Amino acid sequence: MKEVVRIHVLVTSISKKIPLLQAVRRAMQKIGMPGILIGADRNSSCIGQYFVDEFWPMPSLEQFTVEEFISICRQKCIRFIIPTRDGELPFFSSYRQVFEENGIVVMVSERNAIETCLDKLQFYERLSAQGFPVIPTALSLEELNHGYYVVKERYGAGARNIGLCLTKEEANWHAKELEAPVFQPFIAGTEISIDLYMTRMGRAKGAVARKRDYVVNGESHITTTIRNEKLEGMCTAVASYLGLYGHAVMQAIIDREGQFHLIECNPRFGGASTLSIEVGLDSFYWFFLEAQGRNLDDYPFHRSPKEKRQIRHPADFVIDW
Repeated sequence: MKEVVRIHVLVTSISKKIPLLQAVRRAMQKIGMPGILIGADRNSSCIGQYFVDEFWPMPSLEQFTVEEFISICRQKCIRFIIPTRDGELPFFSSYRQVFEENGIVVMVSERNAIETCLDKLQFYERLSAQGFPVIPTALSLEELNHGYYVVKERYGAGARNIGLCLTKEEANWHAKELEAPVFQPFIAGTEISIDLYMTRMGRAKGAVARKRDYVVNGESHITTTIRNEKLEGMCTAVASYLGLYGHAVMQAIIDREGQFHLIECNPRFGGASTLSIEVGLDSFYWFFLEAQGRNLDDYPFHRSPKEKRQIRHPADFVIDW
């Protein structure tokens, strides 16, 4: 009897990202992958450990050389890695080629693309120079002339310690509480997230826009898919210019005049991105297919004809103990 080669998947920084883990597991089952789902997190008490086949209480990446990390992956038969936290993306992007040379595929973009996405000032400067409608971003309020302002951390994605709709005086005070503040004009409008998947050849496989109906700490707790081909097309053009690979999430505002204002790009799977999978953006499945040498042209993107709404809520999970 032919021996089945074990091919395991590692998801890092699993925390309480249960819907993400479930989506990865469904993609593994869909492709018939003969392996298990391994979850890693620095917190040995994290909730996610109860939703994976094997839990790895992984130390900080700063404690590893790439050779040491690859050695552990070999011991655990890990062939695929899906990073889920901003802070670990630079490590995996820096050594993406080294991992591939050792038979391990990571769903992460190249280092220069990651650096641009995680630096809001660089993101604005690079994309505005290409004519994309990026929201102005500055290190000083003196560079902006607007009624109200947004103040946020320059580095990383998300809305950590963000200040919204602040006067000039309030913005200056709020900036003192941040490590590396940047300033943007506050623009009223509808917040939209755009999930997309970029292939290894740099082409857009698909994109789904969704309205952020109810946001808590920067994450959509209620989100609804919408159709806006112009916005989706703009975001895939941005992703192509930046050279993104895998799943990414663009954040934008559509103002009262219908104009687009691109805010940022999270070059990873987002907290509410599972809704886009439900309407056909099968990112993890496509990642596994590409990693095994399949041509994604043979697996077309079929978007659901119906729009869907996702409501994120706490749920109980009871196990024997």
